[in-house]
Amino acid sequence: MLPVNPKMLARLAEIEKGHILRRRRAEEEQWLGEIEGIDMTLTFVRAEQADAARLTRRTPVTLGIPTTRRPE
Repeated sequence: MLPVNPKMLARLAEIEKGHILRRRRAEEEQWLGEIEGIDMTLTFVRAEQADAARLTRRTPVTLGIPTTRRPE
């Protein structure tokens, strides 16, 4: 699975909002199978949001410039 670009957090929020609205409609219509599928998708979307948010908090590590050793 590819990591989510932190720039996509806004799009993931839109997707989550849309699925919440779809879930509400499915509850009104009593579409039980649809509710289960939407819940699963919401779980995945929220996990992706958490991963992307975690990536924004990580700081880069400086590894330095590699050098060659001189023979002794």
